[in-house]
Amino acid sequence: MARKIVAGNWKMNLNRDEAFALVSEITGMLKDEESRNLKVILFPSFVHLGAVVQLCLGDARIHVGAQNCNDHVAGAYTGEISASMIQSYGANHVLIGHSERRLYFKESGDLLSHKINMALQQSLTPVFCIGESLEERNSSIHFNRIEQQLSTEIFHLSGDDFKKCIIAYEPVWAIGTGLTASPEQAQEMHAFIRAIIRKKYSIEVAEETSILYGGSCNDQNAAQIFSLPDVDGGLIGGASLKSRSFVNIIKSLP
Repeated sequence: MARKIVAGNWKMNLNRDEAFALVSEITGMLKDEESRNLKVILFPSFVHLGAVVQLCLGDARIHVGAQNCNDHVAGAYTGEISASMIQSYGANHVLIGHSERRLYFKESGDLLSHKINMALQQSLTPVFCIGESLEERNSSIHFNRIEQQLSTEIFHLSGDDFKKCIIAYEPVWAIGTGLTASPEQAQEMHAFIRAIIRKKYSIEVAEETSILYGGSCNDQNAAQIFSLPDVDGGLIGGASLKSRSFVNIIKSLP
């Protein structure tokens, strides 16, 4: 059975004091949830990574990840961050293929495949993002787009390595727009993703893979979305910047 997960992607937000305060508030509010088998992942900006790891030490429920990594081990890549640097600070997850990286920074499928490899080599868990645009959905090629991303960008992995990854489905048309996929749309796509994984690997791998929903999920709709049979949690954007909203989302996990 796939583990239930809520991840918060802070994107390019929060200064030092705001970041520290948010972590403190989240950990404090989760004290009464200690009996639950929670997995929470925080994705702060790179400049906060080491400090957030230190603030979360001792709480096995909370993991910390980076929002990106470079596809090289090391070298003359000014401004870039390697997977080994991330790992050396005690972080254990990394976002790869987020729709904003694909759109704004023109990251290709080949590049993302290399990033996945780098992450796994450093024992980081890739949270691999896939999703379709509004144009692709309106053209009824959204299933083809999702299958193409999986097939060309991550299915080069062995079954054992794939089991180390988390998949996040992002309906790109529902990110930052206030739009949210209907429960039927979300379940349909998550079930499709799981079926593709089952076809490529096995029933066991498919059932153990956590597939997160990443499209304008908030504390008002999280419970309904998380109740869907093939949704294993959420990759949260704006709502993860407010401690009460984020914790309410976490508490919505079944």
